[in-house]
Amino acid sequence: MLCVVEMPTDLMMMEQTQSYNGMYFVLMGRLSPLDGIGPKEINLDKLIKRAQDGIVKEVILATNYTVEGEATAHYISELLKTRNIAVSRIARGLPMGGEIEYVDSGTLAQAILERRGI
Repeated sequence: MLCVVEMPTDLMMMEQTQSYNGMYFVLMGRLSPLDGIGPKEINLDKLIKRAQDGIVKEVILATNYTVEGEATAHYISELLKTRNIAVSRIARGLPMGGEIEYVDSGTLAQAILERRGI
């Protein structure tokens, strides 16, 4: 597996979970056309090359859930799907220890949509 993160600090947070044992690709940013940051600035060509090396079976997109992070994840997933590479996205929803009455409606709606069986 290859986990794609935006910045080295995101990689460190992923490592602290001790729940992922695979390779990483650090974008060093995210797509932001208004700021002049496009695919070349975040080295998407290198990501595609690495994902097609024959070793990678799945790419996990672990970009932030911001407008730019979502756009980046969507763009990357479309690029990889056309190359028949399995793509997944980290889940989002209620934080551990969070209480429903204090969560915003968007987060709660997403948690409902992305529910899973137990």
